[in-house]
Amino acid sequence: MKPINIGILGLGTVGKGAVEVLQDNAAEISRRLGREINIFMVSSRDTEKARSICPPNTLITNDPFEVVRHPEVDIVAELFGGTDIARKLILEALEHGKHVVTANKKLLAEYGNEIFALAEKNNLMVQFEAAVAGGIPIIKALREGLAANNIQSIAGIINGTSNFILSEMREKGSAFADVLKEAQALGYAEADPTFDIEGHDAGHKITIMSALAFGTPMNFEACYLEGISRLESRDIQYAEELGYRIKLLGITRKTEQGIELRVHPTLVPESRLIANVNGVMNAVRVDANMVGETLYYGPGAGSLPTASSVVADIIDISRLISADSGNRVPHLAFQPTQVQKQRILPIEEITSSYYLRVRVEDKPGVLGRIAGLLADESVSIEALIQKGVQDDSTPEIVILTHSTQEKKVKKAIAAIEDLPFVHKPVVMIRMESLHGRQG
Repeated sequence: MKPINIGILGLGTVGKGAVEVLQDNAAEISRRLGREINIFMVSSRDTEKARSICPPNTLITNDPFEVVRHPEVDIVAELFGGTDIARKLILEALEHGKHVVTANKKLLAEYGNEIFALAEKNNLMVQFEAAVAGGIPIIKALREGLAANNIQSIAGIINGTSNFILSEMREKGSAFADVLKEAQALGYAEADPTFDIEGHDAGHKITIMSALAFGTPMNFEACYLEGISRLESRDIQYAEELGYRIKLLGITRKTEQGIELRVHPTLVPESRLIANVNGVMNAVRVDANMVGETLYYGPGAGSLPTASSVVADIIDISRLISADSGNRVPHLAFQPTQVQKQRILPIEEITSSYYLRVRVEDKPGVLGRIAGLLADESVSIEALIQKGVQDDSTPEIVILTHSTQEKKVKKAIAAIEDLPFVHKPVVMIRMESLHGRQG
């Protein structure tokens, strides 16, 4: 059969890895596919570097638009990142009849609806396994492997930088700022780590997974984001004493009131498998009505793991390149006419359990007053411990609540902070049992 010609946009970490996978595993890929995949054309700012990496017959250019317009390119692999130039290139590729593979989670979460609509109009495929959790095939699991199920919820450790920082804070008792510097020195965190530590990266990924799970358009603007930069090592220590680990989770859940879509630090029981995912590794837990709980674990980034997903998408497109849209897996798992807007719950309406840390003056009746204010909002207490700070001058009360609506907890916290013997602010961290349908 005629080889499939691919054009690669960008030879950074993932692009270079894709070239390596395609060359090193060429024979195995050909055995699986029944035809060869030809690295036909590559766009890179450094054309000399590109010539040293790519096969001798590869066309090299520094103009990515030449790739998306070339009549002999069948599939474009967009591996630039960002949203401005990448969006223009993908739309141009689709206008010129090219199928697309991308690892660009930000682009899909923010502009995926436009991209998928154009692809469907032109009977083309856009594949994006590498956009979520690197080398873990979670997109294929949601689109195909769990197609017989009604998916109830997804909870994922989907940012390796944040998971590394939290793991180090727990194991070493170090402060956030110190571990961040270590992560930057090791290359796990960027010079400006905001995108990772404040939840934006995880928010893009959970937005994509939520759309696939529940058949909704991409809606990143509705995703609640809360990062880990304000976490203190004492909260990680107290959580562990109570049998929990703190993880930055992306969570989406279907409820009768709407869909929860959120990213934030979360207490998870240490007995849960996902609580024991450490370092830069990723894990995604899916709860579905027929299969129950499934967990997907592996490297969430890196040259070859991510490139593995990119090349798997190229293979998938190559198998179906001559099929019409009705015989392909829909972009968002559901038929386009069945992808429908659904209400995304504001964070105040979610239901969860809560960890509260209250710093107080050492006076009689303190516990009773705080417990009473929680009870006034129908917030019941599951566990409570009293801790002394290092100088023993101001004790702290740590409370775990039963499951309740967030706005009730926040109203109780506001009342607690108004007490004259309470030091502001009250620290609140959400808790998830990851056992049933709700927190």
